[in-house]
Amino acid sequence: MPAERPHYHGHRKRLKERYQAQGLSGFQDYEALELFLTYAIPRGDVKLLAKTLIAHFGSLKAVFDAEIAELETVKGVKRHTAILLKLSKELAGAYLKEQARERSQISCTQELYDYCLMVMGGLKDEQFRVIYLDAQNRIIDSELIEEGIVNQAVVYPRKVIERALKKKASALILAHNHPSGHVRPSDADVRLTKSVQDTARLLDILVHDHIIIGENRFFSFREEGMM
Repeated sequence: MPAERPHYHGHRKRLKERYQAQGLSGFQDYEALELFLTYAIPRGDVKLLAKTLIAHFGSLKAVFDAEIAELETVKGVKRHTAILLKLSKELAGAYLKEQARERSQISCTQELYDYCLMVMGGLKDEQFRVIYLDAQNRIIDSELIEEGIVNQAVVYPRKVIERALKKKASALILAHNHPSGHVRPSDADVRLTKSVQDTARLLDILVHDHIIIGENRFFSFREEGMM
């Protein structure tokens, strides 16, 4: 008698064919992650692992936000798989950054918000980033200025302006995350924004916006009439 085929025989092939035919439309989150895992784990059924990861971290997004060491705590996830999950998010962030950079002109577009959400959404520590623009509002560069534990990132306006001068920027967009998920600015956020604005104005550098990133949303000082 021939050996009985495992229940998942041909399942990977069917998943890939579905994706080729319709993209991720109609895929449940665990199915999308399962398809991804087939490229990290060459043999075996990865459906249970996909479901376990989403249950453990709470969402598909949280799986990709997790650090390598956190991913490795889940049974079935080895270093190779954890690195691939982390790398995929960083590659997506690099793609969105380049997409925003390719805009002929930019102040605060959806591409820029998407980039900030990808890079900073879901982080457990607070980060403060600056996006530098030239005189035509084209992106020159973006840079991590400060990083610290939750709610204790310290940013000095002088440091921001020194970096802007070094990069020959004519305008700036400030961005930082609130690991709590709440995006309303604190009094310290408002004071910092005004301080950077005032310092930049003395050197004819514009501050277009300050974006606060939460888990799945953002707050724009400019859109809220605070700049």
